[in-house]
Amino acid sequence: MKQNKLWTLAAILTICGTNVFTSCTPDNGDNPVAPTDEVELQLQKMTLREKVGQLFYVRPECLDTTIHFNQSGGIDTSTDDIRVIKLQAVNATMKGVNEKYPVGGIILYAHNIEDEAQLTAFTSQIRALKGSPLLCIDEEGGRVARIGNNANFNVEKFESMGAIGATGDPRNAYYCGNTIGTYLHRYGFDIDFAPVADVNTNPENIVIGARAFSDDPEEAALMVTNYLQGLKDAGVAGCIKHFPGHGDTKADTHFGYAQSLKTWDEMMDCEMVPFKAGIQWGTQLVMTAHIAAPNVTGSDIPATMSSVILQDKLRGELGYQNIIITDAMEMGAITQQYTNAEATVGTIQAGADIVLGPLNFVEAFDAVVKAVEDGTLTEQRIDQSVRRILRLKKHIQHFGLTGYRKDPTFMQR
Repeated sequence: MKQNKLWTLAAILTICGTNVFTSCTPDNGDNPVAPTDEVELQLQKMTLREKVGQLFYVRPECLDTTIHFNQSGGIDTSTDDIRVIKLQAVNATMKGVNEKYPVGGIILYAHNIEDEAQLTAFTSQIRALKGSPLLCIDEEGGRVARIGNNANFNVEKFESMGAIGATGDPRNAYYCGNTIGTYLHRYGFDIDFAPVADVNTNPENIVIGARAFSDDPEEAALMVTNYLQGLKDAGVAGCIKHFPGHGDTKADTHFGYAQSLKTWDEMMDCEMVPFKAGIQWGTQLVMTAHIAAPNVTGSDIPATMSSVILQDKLRGELGYQNIIITDAMEMGAITQQYTNAEATVGTIQAGADIVLGPLNFVEAFDAVVKAVEDGTLTEQRIDQSVRRILRLKKHIQHFGLTGYRKDPTFMQR
């Protein structure tokens, strides 16, 4: 196994040296982002509300203010079978809300997807919304696959990322990412919130488990970068998650507080290995975890709202320059500790660029506008995030639909 690993690593390094593995450079080498001046020109023309809208990636239900959410004001995100509604088309209420509240992205869940005809119509309607939203989904493969686990779609299914990691062959991770990316691209998705870059080191972990490739950080790193490359070659942007690592926790952040007691040095030896590999590869998005890391931050604050984690560690020490997106802010680890406004403004203050799935979109949006108006947040801080988001959108616009190439000689199964 060790010899096989070394051979694989050597092969990948060779590929990097010949520029076939195009994303070994931080800016994805042969697919550079659109010129900065084009982004700056667009940014200068935007109103504050248009800018704020770009910071939010929400589920479709967040635009329908007639929907009454359950329990503490949100739809339960812990499973896809505990749903009070099945919103599968853009309605008049959503269009009305969107006129005042533009949105940067829409994430679809299993209950939003019925079959190919419905999905095609829905995505077309979403594209017409104000804010030019990108279309996103959690399609990891295995148990988290909104399309793959829908019997109405004839797509290849994968047992789990753990099973792929167990093969020891990163070509299988590439094949998985490329297969998923190909059907996501066909159905109009821009971003896949995958792969999981967590290292599954805690056997008592109830939320990650086989979603992770391995309990070996080096093995996980190889799988993560190959999966990312597979997505990229299919024309879909990947997102590594859940920073700074959800693999050594026991609790589930969907429901409440979870923590890792590791020090930063311990994380650097384990959790950070796949994340550093993904960053070096050139990942466009890193998703935060809502876990606390008290031996890193000195407090119980969730990583999503910690400037130590996001600014000092992720941007500072690891040198990451692209988009930081939160895990869904409607999850219990956030809602049990913070109000909607506190959580939204707090994560932007900490360094996040995109707020995913706030408990109440309209309220969260208004809170950010108010924070800028009263000086809690500066418009320059908003601009920093919007600039990154616009660059991603230009990147997808310029390269996502037509510019990605699939090299038939690279890592074919």
